[in-house]
Amino acid sequence: MFSKFVINPPVFFGSIVIIALFLAVGVIIPEQAEAIFGSIQADILQRFGWLYLLAVGIFFFAVVILAVGRFGDLKLGPDDSEPDFAYVSWMAMLFAAGMGIGLMYFAVGEPITHYAVPPTADPMTIAAQREAMSVTFFHWGIHAWAIYAVVGLSLAYFGYRYNLPLTIRSGLYPLLKHRINGFWGHVVDIAAVCGTVFGLATSMGFGVLQISAGIEYLLGYDANVTMQVGLIALITAVATISVATGVDKGVRILSELNLSVAILLMLFVLAVGPTSQLFRDFVQNIGLYLDTFLLRTFNIYAYEPTPWIDSWTLFYWAWWISWSPFVGMFIARISRGRTVREFVIAVLFIPAGFTFFWMTVFGNTAIFIDQTQAAGQLSRDIQADISVGLFQFFQYLPLPAVTSTLAVILVAVFFVTSSDSGSLVIDTIAAGGETETSVIQRVFWCVIEGLVASVLLVAGGLAALQSATIATALPFTFVLLVLVWSLFQGMKADVAQKFAKSTNAPHAYPASGVTWQRRLAMIVNAPKAKDVDRFINETAAQAFEKVADELTRRGRPTTVERDTENETVYLTSPAEDFRNFIYGVQRKEHKLPAFSAYEAAKMDHRYEARTFFSDGSRGYDIMGMSQEQIIADVLAQYERYLNIVRSNDTTLMVVAPEHSEPL
Repeated sequence: MFSKFVINPPVFFGSIVIIALFLAVGVIIPEQAEAIFGSIQADILQRFGWLYLLAVGIFFFAVVILAVGRFGDLKLGPDDSEPDFAYVSWMAMLFAAGMGIGLMYFAVGEPITHYAVPPTADPMTIAAQREAMSVTFFHWGIHAWAIYAVVGLSLAYFGYRYNLPLTIRSGLYPLLKHRINGFWGHVVDIAAVCGTVFGLATSMGFGVLQISAGIEYLLGYDANVTMQVGLIALITAVATISVATGVDKGVRILSELNLSVAILLMLFVLAVGPTSQLFRDFVQNIGLYLDTFLLRTFNIYAYEPTPWIDSWTLFYWAWWISWSPFVGMFIARISRGRTVREFVIAVLFIPAGFTFFWMTVFGNTAIFIDQTQAAGQLSRDIQADISVGLFQFFQYLPLPAVTSTLAVILVAVFFVTSSDSGSLVIDTIAAGGETETSVIQRVFWCVIEGLVASVLLVAGGLAALQSATIATALPFTFVLLVLVWSLFQGMKADVAQKFAKSTNAPHAYPASGVTWQRRLAMIVNAPKAKDVDRFINETAAQAFEKVADELTRRGRPTTVERDTENETVYLTSPAEDFRNFIYGVQRKEHKLPAFSAYEAAKMDHRYEARTFFSDGSRGYDIMGMSQEQIIADVLAQYERYLNIVRSNDTTLMVVAPEHSEPL
């Protein structure tokens, strides 16, 4: 349990002020709150609805271009980094990321609603059934994950490859450079915090409406606002306990348990429903989705205006945009060492594939029931109150009391894990990227999320939550568009540098290095840690000082900095419009090869004086080189750097060594 209390004051207090303004409307003038929130929502959608639709289309095509083009081979980390998780484990975590309150709330309600009141088809027809499933797939499919991919890719790329903090502002580094730590960086992170808070509050609103409807169905208690606020308070309290126990004990155990139960529930519906028909429906639904993919991506219904798109597609896009820092942070944290291509393909298709099958099992089964034994009653019940849809659906299947009870528990646990995980993400952003903060900070944000959900639910119901989500998503949409541009700039620079290095015949070790006899001697008689430290702090540092003095004398101000804690020294020659030149050396260690059981038992390590550079490329051991040899190697790297700068007209960025702050 961490005890360090860390905040970024402008982001922390700025976010609190904006959240408080929204809450003040609901607390001070609750009677007018619903009308005010409704007016805000209608005005934003009328003026900027086209922007939400266009932006999401841009996000999708941008990440696809990044994946299939020359940028796809770049690593989310240094060039020689390896993934933190095995491929199967990584895919399983992405698979789990697709589950949440929304799938429980809308799995039955949305397909049935579109079937009964379709956007363009005649209601309750085969055409309406096709449209219902293709629209549902569209709302929960690749477009949503393209939004998450933009945030996750930006966090992972600039966080792991450039050692910038895991905050949204870091993605703007190619454009703002050091200014990300100023006003605009604060604005970006405030937008991320506020959007995430209201996005989470909306999910909690859906969750508590469904839980209260389930309790009313199971126990007969009236599902009123008082019960709903009480449920939010209770579940938020449970979430704070989960926060206090730590991620491993809290979120991980609850998430794994809930995912298992959710899959079992889906398999139960698949088994007792029209099983063969559902598999045919799944294939057909994918075809319908692909057939209408491009048109729906840009269809704002400009020539035949309809309020349907405001209530569904545009709200979803705003919700996903608000939710994106939460999901993006998760997928970034588990994706270090993956290539851009691996990341994009997996993030777009693995969670969406599971979601498609989930929606087919519940949605098509619900439509089948409504067409047969329910004789239209299920669709009428859901039109009256979508939150009861899942429980009314279970009435037509075996063991309705058991499945409804499981559904209530599932939603409650999803509520807890969303609040728990969300508080960690918000706290990280509000603390300037610091992940090791005090428990009380995460508890604070957990309470804020529950408070926001409660106040807005009382003030204007679900409409107020939706309005707040749409309002806070608007500024963050612009942030995401800039992140896309910034990713292209950053990756373009890295690809250019890799190409320039390849054309200059790079070598694994410096040409002016030690003799092969000397290197063999060091391999056989590995230097100790103290020997490497002395070499770095004396020989290498003195060589760097000489180079820095000469470059400075020739009009290129150059500095030499030390990090004694990490036994690192590095030379930096700043550039105004290009990536700084960095040549650093740091102590690295790895296990020596063992040729006998006795050697293996000793667990000896080899220590190296390994170089690092500003592009994240693989370094090499220079232990044993003389000052003159080190100077020659620095100059060789500097000459290569200047050739790259001269041959490329793109903006290059700073990459800090893995132990330090951005330079």
